[in-house]
Amino acid sequence: MAFKKEDRRAKIKLKLRKRIKGSTEAPRLSVFRSNSEIYAQLIDDKGGKTLLAVGSVDKSIVAAKVNKSEKAKLVGKLIAEKAVSNGITKVVFDRNGYLYHGRVKSLADGAREGGLNF
Repeated sequence: MAFKKEDRRAKIKLKLRKRIKGSTEAPRLSVFRSNSEIYAQLIDDKGGKTLLAVGSVDKSIVAAKVNKSEKAKLVGKLIAEKAVSNGITKVVFDRNGYLYHGRVKSLADGAREGGLNF
């Protein structure tokens, strides 16, 4: 019986979400990756609110003609910049079932460079 890639990711995602919870002090930094774009959100799970959201479709990122990994790093830096300006420095990283590799790792590295701790 062969499993699909989506099934594997869903299983990993459920395991991660059991352990990872975002709060007002340390919101969850959730990553969504499509084939061409990447998005990041800061989520307060206790309040059920999205505090900030940034994607690679942002005008400043589209203007920088770079490859997908570099776009991911710019998204990480941008969300970190917005979070720090809103007084958020500590977050919990949620890779959303994706492997910590490639664009997901680039986004995390960009967020750390921007001033977020996780």
